[in-house]
Amino acid sequence: MTERALRSSFGAAATAYAEHRPDYAQAAVRWALEPAPGLRVLDLGAGTGKLSATLAAVGADVVAVEPDPAMLTELRRAVPAVRALPGSAESIPLPDASVDAVLAGNALHWFDMAVAGAEIARVLAPGGVLAGLWNVMDDRIDWVAGLERVSGSAAIGPRDTRSSWRTATEDMLVPSTGLIARFGSAEQVEFPHGQRRTADSLVATLATRAGMLVMPEEERAATLDRIRAFLGSRPETAHGEFTLPMLTGVLRARRR
Repeated sequence: MTERALRSSFGAAATAYAEHRPDYAQAAVRWALEPAPGLRVLDLGAGTGKLSATLAAVGADVVAVEPDPAMLTELRRAVPAVRALPGSAESIPLPDASVDAVLAGNALHWFDMAVAGAEIARVLAPGGVLAGLWNVMDDRIDWVAGLERVSGSAAIGPRDTRSSWRTATEDMLVPSTGLIARFGSAEQVEFPHGQRRTADSLVATLATRAGMLVMPEEERAATLDRIRAFLGSRPETAHGEFTLPMLTGVLRARRR
């Protein structure tokens, strides 16, 4: 399966993505913005507006850019106060030095940073911040580690757990991307988070992962059935609502 196919898979599930994907920990967003010279923020690869909503909640002046028309429609419906534009990380429809921070929620890994790095640097004001945020499951919790084993990498990949997200993202702002001349050293920090789920809604959440969306239907159904059976077998998840233990991980660098 090509990276392009994975990247473009979300539009078909835009409504489910909007309903089931989690928001982002406000403490993580505030830390990402802490060194920025102001609060003009670009949410890049904004999807259905999960990060945009959190940014607005902490007082940022947000503009969102998203390439997929279906996701953009959901974003405009969910966060009508945010200006939402069609565009991509490789072609950002904003003027030079027009934002103080560029944030990407569960999206930075989809960018072609050899191209996007220059675009991001172009729209950032001097001293501006680039940050990627990922919501990750806390696999220090026994049942979460079990869920990871049962689900497989299509549903819970290396950027999706506490034990592996740092290693999986640490090289995204390295010299090979051309960013080192434009940005200082990257920092990684994580913040406690959680999402209220039921077994059914957690299955629906995992079904929106890119690897699941492009999986052959028979294999996808079998994987989701296996996940559902596991959740039904655990006392923590079998009966009613529970909190999915999560963290929001942040990778942050500042424009030179």
